[in-house]
Amino acid sequence: MTQLLASVCDPHEAMIALRAGADLIDLKNPAIGALGALPLVVIRETVRRLDNFPSSATVGDLPADPALIAEAIRSTAATGVHLVKVGFFGARGDRGCIEALAPALEGGPPVVAVLFADRDPELSLLPAIAASGFVGIMLDTADKSGGGLRAHASPHDIRSFAETARALGLFVGLSGSLRSEDIAPLSVVEPDYLGFRTALCRGGRAGPIDVKAVRTVRAEIDRLHRHH
Repeated sequence: MTQLLASVCDPHEAMIALRAGADLIDLKNPAIGALGALPLVVIRETVRRLDNFPSSATVGDLPADPALIAEAIRSTAATGVHLVKVGFFGARGDRGCIEALAPALEGGPPVVAVLFADRDPELSLLPAIAASGFVGIMLDTADKSGGGLRAHASPHDIRSFAETARALGLFVGLSGSLRSEDIAPLSVVEPDYLGFRTALCRGGRAGPIDVKAVRTVRAEIDRLHRHH
């Protein structure tokens, strides 16, 4: 069953999203990048307020530097968040970085890799992602002004991504400026998570979370589940 991932930037937004039906509260700062990181103190306080409700947090738009990313994973995980999200932006060193992160992931917190549909992601990276110990993979967009996920990835691309990831034992998430009208076409590949920010806000992704907007997205996901 597809779950609703709601990206929020503070404890107040987190509680709105939780009460309106989100399944996973995703902590990030949309003002400073696709995976902009919040201050650790904000993540820690939000996790405390969520009281063990499922949460994730991004480590920021970092270069493909395994030492830098490993330290960001450790410090983010120490806040008590359930999942840590790390982006790979199509750099030449992505594969080597992914492989070098294996020791940091072994026995550590669950970590999710994020690839970006508008950065020509390589499906050939997925076996390395799985082998290094990542638990899941998301397909997102890096440039939030350049159109949503479906503007950059065809239905065939999205299906190939999901099927390849599942065959490797990874859970699958789809995000990237998604709207309510994207839910039905993306649901055909049965992603584990659909991730939203813009569609949940008043006035764009930099605006505040709106309870009615979260409930609208929640209702559309539920409607599709009832019809399957």
